[in-house]
Amino acid sequence: MSRPMEIAYQFIKGKILEGTYKPSQKVTETELAETIGVSRNTIKKALLKLEQENLVNIENNKGAFIKSFTLEEVVNYLEIREVLEGLVARTAAVNITDTELEKMKDTLSMMGEHLANNRYDAYSSLNKDFHNIIYEASRNTQAVDMINVIKNQLLRYHFRTILVPGRNLSSYEEHQNIYKAFEERNGEEAEKYIRIHIANVRKTVEENFTYLI
Repeated sequence: MSRPMEIAYQFIKGKILEGTYKPSQKVTETELAETIGVSRNTIKKALLKLEQENLVNIENNKGAFIKSFTLEEVVNYLEIREVLEGLVARTAAVNITDTELEKMKDTLSMMGEHLANNRYDAYSSLNKDFHNIIYEASRNTQAVDMINVIKNQLLRYHFRTILVPGRNLSSYEEHQNIYKAFEERNGEEAEKYIRIHIANVRKTVEENFTYLI
């Protein structure tokens, strides 16, 4: 990949994942070329690569659009993620180090503090850190890679499930259960509780899809 194409690709991808470019939004080669400072041909190549990653749709005679998912597609992704998270948690629970376990405990404690003070953005950030500790402790790197692909696909929707009434306390309790399983280094329990957690995220999205997007 040439340097200009890499710049264009990373710029557009970043705007998609951070939610600046919204699902179904049309993006034009001319505007992107002017904004990024590269040629239209470079933009075309970058968009083709993003289409391969399922982040962009390119339609003949219509142009490029940011990929949009139906509720069914989102649910399918979350169902797949549930299974993969379970596999990862099972191996991570028996391989996690004392240092990683202590980090998980501290992260959970800070999550509780942020939740008590209604700092939901900070809670969500630590939520990601909590799961990343699990990914790092797992020996199933291929499953972790697949999870990250799914998370990237859904990231642009910025599902704020934590704002759904009652979901914040449920989320925290689920993370407490996950931690307890890790503390006991119980792979089966870790898989069970993380699957419950992802299943509840999916259920919340199903029931509040219009509100969350």
